[in-house]
Amino acid sequence: MDLLNTLVDKGLRRELPTREEALAVLATSDDDLLDVVAAAGKVRRHWFGRRVKLNYLVNLKSGLCPEDCSYCSQRLGSKADILKYTWLKPDEASQAASAGLAGGAKRVCLVASGRGPTDRDVDRVSQTIKAIKDQNEGVEVCACLGLLSDGQAERLREAGADAYNHNLNTSEATYGDITTTHTYADRVDTVQKAHAAGLSACSGLIAGMGESDEDLVDVVFSLRALDPDSVPVNFLIPFEGTPLAQEWNLSPQRCLRILAMTRFVCPDVEVRIAGGREVHLRHMQPLALHLANSIFLGDYLTSEGQAGKADLEMIADAGFEVEGAEQVTLPEHRATAGGGCGSHESAGAGCGAHAGAGHESGEGVDAGAGCGSHEGGGCGSHEGGGVCGTAPASAPAAGEPRTDLVAVRRRGAGTDLAPNA
Repeated sequence: MDLLNTLVDKGLRRELPTREEALAVLATSDDDLLDVVAAAGKVRRHWFGRRVKLNYLVNLKSGLCPEDCSYCSQRLGSKADILKYTWLKPDEASQAASAGLAGGAKRVCLVASGRGPTDRDVDRVSQTIKAIKDQNEGVEVCACLGLLSDGQAERLREAGADAYNHNLNTSEATYGDITTTHTYADRVDTVQKAHAAGLSACSGLIAGMGESDEDLVDVVFSLRALDPDSVPVNFLIPFEGTPLAQEWNLSPQRCLRILAMTRFVCPDVEVRIAGGREVHLRHMQPLALHLANSIFLGDYLTSEGQAGKADLEMIADAGFEVEGAEQVTLPEHRATAGGGCGSHESAGAGCGAHAGAGHESGEGVDAGAGCGSHEGGGCGSHEGGGVCGTAPASAPAAGEPRTDLVAVRRRGAGTDLAPNA
């Protein structure tokens, strides 16, 4: 297929595809899906080999958010039956992080619901970062605390944070349909603040909220222009009790096409499969590893994920390897440049196309959804590992909503039960 050959060539050169080419990837047929995965897989392997980076979420403060993000189980007015608790103490958060690190995670993402941190909140998180780093040499820490005020990114960097996540989520044109308590421009501003402070910026999207192909291409092109080191791709889990509870728009095939399009547009960036992979990719998850080079291990913020043991088995069985702490995630041209993220010569270069800029590795989060997850990340960790949830009595029909795969997190941070890692 000429389209795929062209996209592979562009990906190996870090050249931006045209909008028409990106839209064409989303429009490919199921008959061509394996060809699409194989083509995007060449780009993924060129920049990242067969390594898979593991990330672990710690929900520092759950629920009670004043923002009205429609996808979020922690939103203002949410009736979702999730865990609600205020700030974990630094030692509690460090203990929770240790479970994920023991399971092979390389990065810990510290998330707190809310519009954005107060200065006192930044102090709390700074103490938590120190506690985690004191006990775990070499660990990467990403913070996801919402909209940042002037000077807060610098304070987090001084405290030892490596990265900051804040997702764009959807296109600028449709953002107001999803959230009214802050703007798309607010989110862009926070990503830019993280860049400017020398933090590795992470920003991604949520697919499945009723958006068009054009919206998906718009947001991914906007992300390339912002030049984050990491792009988490979330797949909406429609939580009961939220405004998007009936939005079941994704199939495993569509999820793979979205990941492939993201890889072609951002070829040398850490693309992470984030919230919802178990619910929407299901048994196609191993194929998605040919497109993304990063996943979250175990549970998410307010929902359960695939058993950590099953994640590790899936990676090995698919012929991939877990990225070690001593390995650098990003390609050399991004990881070793001295200018920091976003210091490329032209503002629109993006996704590593700048001359010699770049930073460490990226993460995935957002003010309402935290590390790209609680809009619907994951499901039950049944006894046998496998994909997720309790199997229905009969095989589901194609395209049927898999509400049986959604399970609210009842263990780990904020509870007395051991986490799933």
